[in-house]
Order: sequence, then structure tokens, then C-alpha cells
Amino acid sequence: MSVDASPVPAAGIRTKVRVPLRFPDGWGTTVDVFTFTGLADGKEHLALGVGDYEKADVPLVRPHSECLTGDVFGSERCDCGPQLREAVERISAVGGYLLYLRQEGRGIGLYAKLDAYALQDQGLDTYEANRALGRGDDERDYTAAAQMLAALGVDEITLLSNNPDKAEQLARLGVGVVEQVPTGVHVSASNVRYLRAKVEHTGHTLALPA
Repeated sequence: MSVDASPVPAAGIRTKVRVPLRFPDGWGTTVDVFTFTGLADGKEHLALGVGDYEKADVPLVRPHSECLTGDVFGSERCDCGPQLREAVERISAVGGYLLYLRQEGRGIGLYAKLDAYALQDQGLDTYEANRALGRGDDERDYTAAAQMLAALGVDEITLLSNNPDKAEQLARLGVGVVEQVPTGVHVSASNVRYLRAKVEHTGHTLALPA
């Protein structure tokens, strides 16, 4: 993807720590966890170096926005937990990075996300609920993600994402998105309406059942 890029402020690597991971289904791996200084939004984002990431010519990169309800508690109202689990395993096979971004609820925060859930229970979809709260459809900004990649010495990536906005923002921020590949489709009775809204509102590449 080629677009006019906007310069981003430089960030630095603060620490690198080796951490063994094990997911609830028993699958595990060991990753290098990076912390940073100078990130534009001042949040404590993390980069996980997964697999043989140092030798990957074009690393596979998943920018994953924090989802406490899905990542930690296994909520089935979204597909975030399964996407996180899938991403780490797929990246481990080829080498790359998982960027864990502190952007809960598409950037509106945990409490507001739960307020949006309550509105969805009244019939609104996930985007209509955000708007009813006076928030944007998606308030996430990937400047910090671009800074993290630059600090890691990465200027070209294969992007693991269904979201076209991630590719567009990263390209504008100077990251060369060589290819975008989708995650799997993690559909359940509890999240199918949520996933359908992502396809209809923001063009996510998800092949959903009829």
C-alpha cells in the first residue's frame, strides 16, 4: 500500500523481557515483551516479539486492541479473545509482532464499552450504541503502533487484520503494508450481530454465514 506518509515522533525501546505464555486451551510459546518510551498518547502499549521475529524479512504483525472482557474473561459478545489466541500462534510460525494496544472498546474505554453493551441489549448495533453515547464509531489511533514498529526497526509488514482502517492509518504513518491477510472468522450465536455490523459499517473482511 502506497500513500503519502505523515512523520511520527520517534519512540524508544525501554525494556525487553522474555515471557512464557500459555493460553487456556493449553497451547503455549515464549515471547519477548517490549516496553517503550516516548509514545504519542502516553499509554503503556506492548509489543510481543513472537517466533523468529528477528529474522523475518517482512514480519507478520497483528495490532490487537485491548479487550478485557474478551481477552481475559472470555466474553462471547466479541471475537477478540479468539483473535488474540489465533494471532499469537500464526505469528509464531513465521516470525513477527503482536502489538497489544491499550484502546479498549475501539478507543472509548471499558466503562463506556459496557454502557454500549447495555444499549445493544435494547436493539442498537455496536456502532449505533457508540453514537448514542456521543462517541465515534471507532476512536482508535495507530500512531503509537507506528512508533513501536519504527523503534523495533520495522518499516514493512504483513498486516494480520480484517480492518481496512488499520492498513490505511499505518500506511499514512509511514509503515509499508506489503500485504493484508485476514484472521479467521470466530463466530458464535452471541457475536454474529456484532460481526455483521463490522462488515456492514466498516468493511471488515469477514465471511459470515447467511
